Amino acid sequence: MGDKPRGFRGSRDWIGCVEACLCLDYFGGPQGRLCHVPRGTGLRGQLDSLYSHFAGGGGPVMVGGDADAQSKALLGVCLGPGTEASVLVLDPHCWGAPQSPRDLQAAGWVGWHDVSTVFNPASFYNLCLTSPSPDSTGAHSLD
Repeated sequence: MGDKPRGFRGSRDWIGCVEACLCLDYFGGPQGRLCHVPRGTGLRGQLDSLYSHFAGGGGPVMVGGDADAQSKALLGVCLGPGTEASVLVLDPHCWGAPQSPRDLQAAGWVGWHDVSTVFNPASFYNLCLTSPSPDSTGAHSLD
């Protein structure tokens, strides 16, 4: 796309959510929308928005942070009574063809996690929310 040095292509260097969102737009993938959360504790304030995203048919949410180097993909949100809340987390390093959803869970590739323990309170986070394109022309925008 021209945003990285020449040696980046073919390397094993990481990209973040911002670059992933740019790639979705550039390569005509699903529409990506970025959300920056300055501290992990602020993710609690995004739960209603994330819930609405998934309830409205939105796709996986890519998550990257600075102090939290464990990349994540969110697949769902469960809002409980009071302040209870969980997120369905997929480890994006998952590979292979599991025999069943139970295999994914048993191997730790996917599972529900309490929102207060899965995010580092001192880390910032970028979220890339994916949704089908609103049109069929292949044009996508970053909101």
